[in-house]
Amino acid sequence: MSRRVFPSLFPEGSPMTAPSAAVAAEPLLDLQPEDRRARLRHVLRDLGETGRLWRLCWTLGWLDVKLRYRGSVLGPFWLTASTAVMVGAMSLLYTTLFRIDLRTYMPFLSLSLVLWGFIGGVVNEGATCFTAAEGMIRSMRLPFALHAARCIIRNILVLLHNVVVVVVVFAIFRVWPGHQALWALPGAALWLLDAVAACLLLGTLGARYRDIPPIIASLMQIFFFISPIIWRPELITRGHAWLQLNPFYALIEIVRRPLLGEQASAHLWRLSVYDSVLLWTAALLLFMRVRARLAYWI
Repeated sequence: MSRRVFPSLFPEGSPMTAPSAAVAAEPLLDLQPEDRRARLRHVLRDLGETGRLWRLCWTLGWLDVKLRYRGSVLGPFWLTASTAVMVGAMSLLYTTLFRIDLRTYMPFLSLSLVLWGFIGGVVNEGATCFTAAEGMIRSMRLPFALHAARCIIRNILVLLHNVVVVVVVFAIFRVWPGHQALWALPGAALWLLDAVAACLLLGTLGARYRDIPPIIASLMQIFFFISPIIWRPELITRGHAWLQLNPFYALIEIVRRPLLGEQASAHLWRLSVYDSVLLWTAALLLFMRVRARLAYWI
């Protein structure tokens, strides 16, 4: 409406003729792209909100485990039974074929399989942690890291069920690590940090490229055989330096050795921390860049 047509409606000095200073100072819509600091603030806010919603993460993770075995007699303890059968069968097979002492090999194998079950579960399910939560992401506003935490808690519950097998095997063969087992706690804390980074990194890639989950599953099968899970790392006498390129080698050793009554060397800890820094750097750089697009990729 022009002042020339209706001059009396817009006198000089009225708010309709002069723009407000507040409106001029602060635009209603800022179309400038966010810089790295703003993206980092959003990621840290996402992680902080996930920490405050830890009860919801725990409830969702426990519900996933219950629904997976709904209607069965043993429920989640089918995980314990299958792990016990695998440990017993593989122990008898390898001790017979390679003439290994059962008293030393079976505790090692049971602990290794249980720990690898957690690592493999987090990596495999982490690649689908966002696509599996498609309904929740589309229907309600929640931090994206909550779905990663849900995956981690689900695998922690599976780990706790399988720990029963390790306790029984250690009790049968009278294996007692003593106070040395307390050194596994820092390693477990590092595992949790790496699990969050792995879920954010692989979950983001899996949401964008749907070929990532089967690729990860195939790679984890290969890593199971080239990692010291069913064989001890001391058996490699030549080319031991190549074993250190395996990202799971040091990560497993810093938790397994204390639980077996041995001491993890400082070199293993340096390798683990170095791998964790690389993993978190890659996860943060990718998650910062594409976090706002995840909802459109699901």
